[in-house]
Amino acid sequence: MKLFSTALVFSALLAAAPAFAQGKPATTAGSITIAAPWSRATAPGAANGACFFVATNAGAEADRIVAASSPVAQKAELHTHRQEDGVMKMRQVEAIDVKPGEPATLRPGGLHVMLMGLKEPLKQGATFPVTLTFAKAGPVTVEVTVQEAGAMGPGGMAHGQPMPHQMPGGHAPMGQHQPQNPPHTPPMKH
Repeated sequence: MKLFSTALVFSALLAAAPAFAQGKPATTAGSITIAAPWSRATAPGAANGACFFVATNAGAEADRIVAASSPVAQKAELHTHRQEDGVMKMRQVEAIDVKPGEPATLRPGGLHVMLMGLKEPLKQGATFPVTLTFAKAGPVTVEVTVQEAGAMGPGGMAHGQPMPHQMPGGHAPMGQHQPQNPPHTPPMKH
């Protein structure tokens, strides 16, 4: 089991390799590692942005991201996209689980940290801090790198290019399909 967990953590970090190539090391707090934090550039006057990353847990107990904050926005929320009545909708979630051996991948069209009320546009090449608060590990601050506006990954992959874990055409290899509503994203209770 330990070997399997190690292999999953390694594969998640390998998928985040473009960020390491840019000289951005992963951030670790206890058993939690945050790799490849990135964001897309925003247009002037845009009110919102988002950031993405891969969170892995090398420990024996699950943890959860329960909050986020950044000085570049008035507030930050944990969000996901869900299919509702044939329409993709963005929804706030209460927390994002980070289970041992199961990397939590935040990416466009899925889980993400929504930056609301941007104080200025996010410009390609800039960096900014985001503090993620974990239920057990506590606060972890990461440095987010802003990629081009249409980026689909930390290396600045443009829209339509496959992510490192996808095959051409945007399809995940067999056994790596991500469900529309992952079980580790409990919806926010209103």
